[in-house]
Amino acid sequence: MNDQLLDDEAIEQISKDRFGIDLEIRQMIAKEIPISHTGEASVFLSKKKQLYVYIHGRSNYVLGDIQKIVARMGLRAELYVPPKGQPHYFDDIATEKFRATYPGRTPTSENDLRYYKTLAPYNPALVVVHEVKNGEIKQFDTDASSSWRTVAKFAYRRIKTS
Repeated sequence: MNDQLLDDEAIEQISKDRFGIDLEIRQMIAKEIPISHTGEASVFLSKKKQLYVYIHGRSNYVLGDIQKIVARMGLRAELYVPPKGQPHYFDDIATEKFRATYPGRTPTSENDLRYYKTLAPYNPALVVVHEVKNGEIKQFDTDASSSWRTVAKFAYRRIKTS
């Protein structure tokens, strides 16, 4: 119980320090589940009943890795939270990488940057979840036939209000 409180407080502190989001954990759905050989994720519900997934690991994850991990966990992301104080972090990195690849060109549309956004470093990651697909949250498991197995059953879909 005490370890659970410490982990919850650590995630709350990291979300405030690294992402600028002040949140309180109401319920931990899945705690430190493996998502790769070197990474872990925690899925939790905030006091405002918003579902988040916090991903961290020893690997150098990029946004594309996080997107793939979130999809394989059976989650649909609403927002990949950028680092604190950098609301255009992914766009800035994408523009920088685009210009390094094509020095004479400037990106003219969002389509020019779509691939380069996936190359932005993103570890740790905080993701706002839109829904849990099929009501199952999955974890990485080398013994499973698809390398992913269900770790928790949790029905969630965010309904947008105006």
